Formats: sequence, C-alpha cells, structure tokens
Amino acid sequence: MISPHPTYTPRGTPISVLNRCRALSGLGAEVDLVTYGIGTDVPVPGLRWLRAPVPGLRNVKVGPSLAKLPLDLAVFVRAAWLVLRRRHRYDALHTHEEAGLLGALLSRLTRLPHVYDMGNDMSVVAQNYGFGRFHPVTVLAGLVERATVRGSTSVIAHFPSVAARARRASRGRVPTTVVLNVSLDAPVDPDVMARARAGWAPQGEQIVLYAGTLEAYQGVPLLVEAMTQLPDLPVRLVIVGGRDDQQRQLEKLAAERGVADRVVVAGAAAQQDVPSLYRAADVLASSRESGDNTPLKLFGYLGSGRPVLATRILSHTQIVDDTTAELVDPMPAALAAGIRRLLGSPERREELASNGIRACNERFGVRAYVAGIAAAYARAGLADEGSADLDAAVRAVEAQLAAAGPQPAPAVRAC
Repeated sequence: MISPHPTYTPRGTPISVLNRCRALSGLGAEVDLVTYGIGTDVPVPGLRWLRAPVPGLRNVKVGPSLAKLPLDLAVFVRAAWLVLRRRHRYDALHTHEEAGLLGALLSRLTRLPHVYDMGNDMSVVAQNYGFGRFHPVTVLAGLVERATVRGSTSVIAHFPSVAARARRASRGRVPTTVVLNVSLDAPVDPDVMARARAGWAPQGEQIVLYAGTLEAYQGVPLLVEAMTQLPDLPVRLVIVGGRDDQQRQLEKLAAERGVADRVVVAGAAAQQDVPSLYRAADVLASSRESGDNTPLKLFGYLGSGRPVLATRILSHTQIVDDTTAELVDPMPAALAAGIRRLLGSPERREELASNGIRACNERFGVRAYVAGIAAAYARAGLADEGSADLDAAVRAVEAQLAAAGPQPAPAVRAC
C-alpha cells in the first residue's frame, strides 16, 4: 500500500488509510504500508510500517504544498524500489490519491492488480485550494486522475459523486465500488467525556461542537459568526482540531465579534478520544461551505448519539437528509437559526440522534465497511466475493478498535 500522507495523524485521509489497513488485516491480508516519515505507527496485526523520511521535514499542512513534493518523491522511490525488487512477495498494489499514477505504472511493469483508493475529485480539490477551473494545476490534476483510473484494476470510491467521476474517467471499463469513508472509532470513555464537558461548559451551558480540520472550505468562521446572533442562549461553541495558527485566527475572530467568552478553541485531540468528545456535546456541527467530498467526521457524528447540524450542500446531502440532520444554508444566520431550533427542541434532537444511529447501523457500520473492501478486492480478481468469513473479519476489526483503547484525557480549556 502506498500512501503519500502523514499517516497516522488525526485527519481525513490518514484516518482512512489506517482504517483500510484495519479492514484488510481483518480479512486476513498482510500489508506493507509505504508512507511519509511523518506520523505515528499504530499497531495493526499484519501491518508493517515502511516510512520514507525526508531530513528537515517534520510537518506538512493539509492540501497541496511545495513540502509535499520531496515527501511524495521519497515515498514513490521507496515504494517503486520495494515493488520492483520484491514483486513476487506481493499479490496487489493499493494506492491512495496522487500515488495512484505510480500504482498504474508499477502495475503495468509488474502485472500486479492495482486497487486505487479514490478519495477526491483531484480537480475539485485543486479548486478548493484556490486554483481556478482552467488553471494549469487544475487541468493537470484532472488528466492525472483520468490516467490513474484507467490504469487501475479496481477503484474504491469514497462517495457516490467520486464513483460517478471514476466511471466517467474509465468509460465504465474499470469496476468501481463505493466504500463510504466511515469513521471506525474507539469506544466512548465516560471519564474523557465528563472532563471535556466540565472544562468546556463550567456553568452547565449547552455545547455545539465542531471537530475537524480548520481549512477555509470547512466554513468554521461561519459558526463563530452565528454565535453573535445567539446572545440570549446559554450555549458555547467548541472547536476541536486545526493548526496553531488557524486556532489563533479563530480566537481573534471571536474576540473581534465579541463572543470570545462563548467560543472555546480547544486545540487538537487524540483520535481515540474524539467519540468521547462527540458525546460531551449537545449538537455536532459541520459548516462546510461548498464541495462534494463528504467529510469523514460526518459518519462519526451520525453514530455518536448526538444530533447533527450540517449545511445543505452535496458534501453532506449525498449522505444525510432532513431525517438524519438539521440541514441549513451555509450562512451565519441560517446556522444560528438551526442551532436555536435544535437547542430549543429536545424532541428534534432525540429524533435526529436516533435516526443517525439507525443509519450507521444499516449503512455506515463496520460490517458494511469491511464488506465493501472485500468486494473491491474481489473485483480486482484477488478473491471470490463473499468467500471471506465476513463475520470473523468484522469481529477482528472491532477487536482492533477496542484494543486501541482510550487515551489520556485531552487538555480542555475555557475562554
């Protein structure tokens, strides 16, 4: 498996990569994972971490950056050397995002099946980070994506919109399996939950929580602006995640808008603690402004037993509807109105929370996730679909998650 990411760190794609490894381990596979020299080795049965460090580079921001060029090159060189020298050791290549083009080339050279994990529409990602629709970077991203899909034996698409893109790129010739990028979370730790709530809302205020990265497209400033329209409610907005500089920007915005006493910028948290932090909240918010790539946190939100407030854009609506989330326009006034409705109606909160759990159990649980990975590999000719003992695989993955265990309680603070 080739992952040009800081795996493992608690953000979207690295979480997805780790969960793919967990599912493959549960299905009985052994995985050699070639990834950046940045990140934490998480124990998974049958997983071998093979890092490609670059001296002097210890961090990399989310999205395109110049720092990714030497990091990607180091991963590609190590992966190519490994595969070409030991091709008979492997049964398949599994690549993520920009490593897909390398996977297509190595597959052609070695005749190994190539499973491409397609998490995004690359041209849309380029636009999300400020490149215009016809900018050379955006155009090149689209060409690379098309070549990668056509050079794959099987494609795993994270969302229906991505699957449609893959089918168009391959003209329907490459089998594509939608495996929703669900959150495989550790169990809730009541102590972490209680400490977080006490730190965030010492006067018993209700809590609206956003957890995730703080990139511009996530729309988190909209939530801060929404708080200015709720002066009469005993509510606190808690923001978990992001880089230090992004956190400082949000603290500055809250101070400028006069809501610093009601906005808690809590910093990052260990991934194993995140389900407990979800449970510490009254409402979970996803304020993304645009796009069609569903945020990973949405699946964790739905399974948390807490109601979800989300913007009415394709990123969200291809997964949730008005029965599983309070959907609003991506504007401060609409978000404020949604928060007011939810906090004022225990019945609506309970309805959404129950429907979210039901959706997770039926569509987004561990079983559906593992079954999707097994199906994608079967379509690459690597196994007969359904031949694996799915029940045993699911139990193995659930045991891995339980073994991860809760981490020490995160530092929580109130502004």
